[in-house]
Amino acid sequence: MSSPEILHIKNMVCPRCVMAVEAALKALNIPFRQVELGQVHLQQTISVSQRQAFGTKLQALGFELLEPGKSAIISKIKTLIIEQVHHSKEPLTVNLSTYLANKFAYEYSYLSRLFSAVEGITIEKYLTRQKIEKVKELLFYDELSLSEIAFELNYSSVAYLSSQFKKETGMTPSQFKRAHTPNLRPLDSL
Repeated sequence: MSSPEILHIKNMVCPRCVMAVEAALKALNIPFRQVELGQVHLQQTISVSQRQAFGTKLQALGFELLEPGKSAIISKIKTLIIEQVHHSKEPLTVNLSTYLANKFAYEYSYLSRLFSAVEGITIEKYLTRQKIEKVKELLFYDELSLSEIAFELNYSSVAYLSSQFKKETGMTPSQFKRAHTPNLRPLDSL
């Protein structure tokens, strides 16, 4: 048996995405150890034809199988940010730049340049967009106050959250709340 292989998949943003990818793997009889946001841990290396069939199946589901290398790094950066903003209960105890540099064992400046070159926006801008989507979701469900939301998403103040929100959406959090339309964007399109 060959050593395990990790495949990187673009556009996986939620637990349902994980289930869809698991179903695709099972349908193609590709043995895997674990599927998580952005990654599949296979039990063994797969053939070129299996990889192509899996890629085709993923594409039909709205995902993209990434080639190893730089695109996989970008996908992993996005996945880590999405996990941190939308799924983590614990805030980061270090700066995002330190967190990402430690995860990849690359200098943050390299990761930042690579991300900007491929995505056309900075990592910080991508993080801000994810946080604003989370704010929109929390405002829509009206379970937390604005100061609780600011605290939960690690904003230094309500005023800073409000100014970022207005810059991204064109309205204040209270205007958004009054509008009562979620206007949420899919996480993979940010």
